[in-house]
Amino acid sequence: MILIADCGSSKTDWRGIMPDGTIIGQYKTIGFNPYYQDTTSIYQELQKNLCTQLEHPVNEIYFYGTGITNTEKKTILINALQQAFPSASTIEVHSDMLGAARALCGQSAGIACILGTGANTCFYDGEQIAYQVPSLGFWLGDEGSGAHLGKVLIQAYLHQELPEELQTKFEKRFGKKDRLEILEHAYQKPFPNRYFASFSKFLFDNRNHPFCYQLISGAFRLFFDKYVLKYPNCSENKIHFIGSVAFYYSDILRRVAQEKQVSLGIIMETPIAGLALYHISRLTS
Repeated sequence: MILIADCGSSKTDWRGIMPDGTIIGQYKTIGFNPYYQDTTSIYQELQKNLCTQLEHPVNEIYFYGTGITNTEKKTILINALQQAFPSASTIEVHSDMLGAARALCGQSAGIACILGTGANTCFYDGEQIAYQVPSLGFWLGDEGSGAHLGKVLIQAYLHQELPEELQTKFEKRFGKKDRLEILEHAYQKPFPNRYFASFSKFLFDNRNHPFCYQLISGAFRLFFDKYVLKYPNCSENKIHFIGSVAFYYSDILRRVAQEKQVSLGIIMETPIAGLALYHISRLTS
């Protein structure tokens, strides 16, 4: 059996595929991030909550996840997977960006974008990431992401720029927000990107309000300007998206793409189904 994994910091989706391409299982575990977990803790979780679900020996594993930024972090996961699945002769561990590209583009070239809590992009040649406009993370980049949308909403709130009706709605939903409370979450507490992203649903729920619409479309314009339009071949390739922000705001995203004169392709919320199809196609090609 082949195991495919799409891993985030909070959860991991797994698919089991037989050599003939039949999908025989869908599994879930907690997420893994080698920046915060070591080989032993990852192995113990796999042994307890994944291995016990599997009815067939695992021969190959293709794992795509967050936090896989260098050989050291990759090795933490490879060692855990080797201990949990000693029968596997092939174990590959890749970044979530490559996972997104393969899920979106399959074996064709294209520009793949992640637009969820964070933002990332790459030009994919049909097998690997060939070129990437670097993401600068939450504090210096991530334009268009859920974290960025929440951040600019909070900025508008603290600067008293929200129209009165939106401010009333905001405070009814979240309570009155004090500047010092926001700064504590921004600079002292962990995962400020997740904190600010939690406010982005307010924008979604009020996206037909002119103020919210302009804030959202402005963030997407920045995303295209900072990332997509810097790819030399962006006008010659479809621009594909994965992630909750791209999926739920797809109508606004498509309008901004049209304005920027680029052509959008696939928009999907999560990559696991596309990753399964990619690896099935490799079995049958």
